[in-house]
Amino acid sequence: MTSHDREFMNRIITKVVEIDGGALTTYSGNYEFYEQQRALAEKQQQAQFERQQAMLAKEIKFIERFKARASHAAQVQSRVKKLDKVERVEPPKRRQTVAFKFQPAPRSGEDVVSLRKVHKGYGSRSIYAGLDFAVRRRERWCVMGVNGAGKSTLLKLVAGATPPDDGSVVLGGSVKMGYFAQHAMDLLDGEETVFQSLEHSFPQAGQGALRTLAGCFGFSGDEIEKRCRVLSGGEKARLVMAKMLYDPPNFLVLDEPTNHLDMATKEMLIAVLSTYEGAMLFVSHDRRFLAALSNRVLELAEDGVHVYGGGYSEYVERTGYEAPGVRN
Repeated sequence: MTSHDREFMNRIITKVVEIDGGALTTYSGNYEFYEQQRALAEKQQQAQFERQQAMLAKEIKFIERFKARASHAAQVQSRVKKLDKVERVEPPKRRQTVAFKFQPAPRSGEDVVSLRKVHKGYGSRSIYAGLDFAVRRRERWCVMGVNGAGKSTLLKLVAGATPPDDGSVVLGGSVKMGYFAQHAMDLLDGEETVFQSLEHSFPQAGQGALRTLAGCFGFSGDEIEKRCRVLSGGEKARLVMAKMLYDPPNFLVLDEPTNHLDMATKEMLIAVLSTYEGAMLFVSHDRRFLAALSNRVLELAEDGVHVYGGGYSEYVERTGYEAPGVRN
């Protein structure tokens, strides 16, 4: 199987096959053990590389020093032959991570969004009947619920992507919202390259800043010249996220933001959002993302809406399950 869910892999798998630079390497154990073994192997290879480089430098220094002396000709020739036969140790491959300093989000008012007596349904099916809910500054709400419970509908109501049948949804003062949903990836201009798409969104930004931004989200080298129509789902998600966070809003509404992201990009996104000072409302099935970023939980259950103070980890500890109806 392939998976980008760290917790799932830690619980299930017993071997990892890594594909890197055209080579396959097998590790026994779960994902955490693979990370430890890979780091250990890199450390050992780096030490071996440095030892060999020191030895080569010493031999080359001897050759350069005595190559013009007839009295040392045999020794020099011997060492030249020795160097020719040495099998070179390559330095370990480093996974490139590009650091980017994101701007702080502008401060909003204390009340970010307020839903009062909201009703919403589709056809004969009622999703919400008199929902009251509010998000305040610096609160990070994760929304839990089984499929069909109304998680994405709630985010659409908050983002203004769908109107309530009754009731009100009111944004607070100085709120600048960023809304990430799967349809956002379909709004990219297919004929633009990755770099042109960034440039189009931020015409005042310097080329260097935009290239660094692209690199931070996994677009390095010639990849920034890819046209958006040939990007994979993960690449589109990364590009949309990059555009959203370059000029950060103070209220992020995120519907499954990590669905298409690889492990490295997810870790970078968690690192960026862990210092984010705005409010968040998000849906995710990624336990690491949930645990790292939430400080409130809204559970949409069959018997109604439940609110939990504290983040996802506290929610699991208090309820005894990781998602509604799924025991841990």
